[in-house]
Amino acid sequence: MAALWITHVSVTHEDEYAKYAKLAGPAIAKHGGAFIARGARHVQLEGKDRPRNVVIRFDSVEAAVACYESPEYQEALAFAKDSSERELVVVEITE
Repeated sequence: MAALWITHVSVTHEDEYAKYAKLAGPAIAKHGGAFIARGARHVQLEGKDRPRNVVIRFDSVEAAVACYESPEYQEALAFAKDSSERELVVVEITE
């Protein structure tokens, strides 16, 4: 079943985070990820508000996790870790 990779982000260092974004997009695409929403308008109804929210569709939970664990994405993630506060969850779509 397909899955959604959902990330909520507060960027703390724009220049470093830009390096993450430059590398993450191609890594995600290489693993079959398709962006559904990226930094679009949102309404926070509960929990901590993060100004940047990203939703990516993958063919499966396993594909999303494989992308996250891939060397390409881990290289990108190294830039995000010190330049943002984030939560990331992968959720299977029940269709």
